[in-house]
Amino acid sequence: MKNRTKLGTLGLSVVTLGALVAGCGTAPTTNTATNTASNGTSGTQNTTGTVDLSKASGTVVWAASPIAQTGIRNTLIGDFEKAHPNIKIQLVDLPSNTDTNRQSLATEIEGGATTPDVYMGDVIWPAQFGQSQLAVPLNKYLPSSFFTRFASGLVQGASYKGNVYAAPFYVDSGFLYYRKDLLQKAGLQPPQSWEQVVSDAQTLQKKGLVQYGFVWQGASYEGLTCDFMEYLTDAGGQVLNSQGQPTIDSPQALKAVNFMKSLITSGISPRAEVTFQEAQSMNVFDQGNAAFLRNWDYAWSNSQNPADSKVVGKVGVEPLPTFGGPDGHGTIGGWDLYVNPHTKNLNASLEFINWMTGVQAQKILATKYSEIPTNATVQNDPQVKKVNPVLNIVSQVKLVSRPSQTPNYPQVSQAIYTNVNQALSGGTSVSAALKKAQQQIQSAVSGNGGL
Repeated sequence: MKNRTKLGTLGLSVVTLGALVAGCGTAPTTNTATNTASNGTSGTQNTTGTVDLSKASGTVVWAASPIAQTGIRNTLIGDFEKAHPNIKIQLVDLPSNTDTNRQSLATEIEGGATTPDVYMGDVIWPAQFGQSQLAVPLNKYLPSSFFTRFASGLVQGASYKGNVYAAPFYVDSGFLYYRKDLLQKAGLQPPQSWEQVVSDAQTLQKKGLVQYGFVWQGASYEGLTCDFMEYLTDAGGQVLNSQGQPTIDSPQALKAVNFMKSLITSGISPRAEVTFQEAQSMNVFDQGNAAFLRNWDYAWSNSQNPADSKVVGKVGVEPLPTFGGPDGHGTIGGWDLYVNPHTKNLNASLEFINWMTGVQAQKILATKYSEIPTNATVQNDPQVKKVNPVLNIVSQVKLVSRPSQTPNYPQVSQAIYTNVNQALSGGTSVSAALKKAQQQIQSAVSGNGGL
């Protein structure tokens, strides 16, 4: 599988990044007129509150996890350095485990480490890192025009209390995969609503064309939070309101979880669905045993790999449906770029993330490596759309963030997936599960939080 946001246990294991520590520094502040870089140059802050990046120079230490295919990071670094001969990028490898990175980066930055200058991090970190002053509020230094380049929903997901703490780097989302051959045999079109998914699945099962209608992620882990958010948003609900208070015990949430449970009790989804993570659901689909699959973008390439799949050439992909209509919501996954508040080279760091989220770098990510760009212009580029069916439709997806606008998101997510899983498995009623989730989330958002 590709390296994704995903969907770890949200644990707190500590791994020290001693190699990244370059000593203590002072966090940049928005009321200073200049920022002195490590090479002795300075960048003058203009009257709008943004910095002049035209003369940025020096070395930027970039800490990043591997990105799917080998060589992506070095390709991007090489092209950046060609375009910016006065800036050098030093790459430092991070582990692939998002939870390990979260705690280790927090430990180092809290200790005053001046490097990494820029680090790659999960899309669910902005509130946690912003609250703890572990990331630069980018909107204090970059013009508002910078943030208009991103696809709808991404900047909101990178924000906390009015500040934007991350630049969306590459994104992932949920998609609906379907068996083109089975739909054709039954004279059906790709479903545009969840109701049609149910109807089509039952038709295909009754005709004996497939064992299961629809597989997804129902286990008690972060992936279930992602799936739940899609149904909940389609139903018109939310986990936290604009004041950050829980609203999960609602008629909309009841509709969402009742629908999810009905998929299992009706036999459209297998009883083992309550144990399925991405790999298990994808395997059922790739072995030809399900008509529909909810999964992330890498499921496309997996379904087309003859070594792992029996459905090569038989798969289509669409944006997830919604209740009563087309083009539902897909939960945001992926990675962002953050700037260390102790960096000694703020200007060069900002120019690096400016370039990495610009058209040139984003088109490289999409056309050479099939990663989903965050840049809306690149998402809509005809050349990018031709790369594969996922990139062809990604601009149609309505992205929705997980309820990570609280520093205590790990506890919020755990309350969601443990209680929803209990309802799906029959351990409790749907209404009781939502009431318990509401109580646990209230306790989480009322606490002091932390990393």
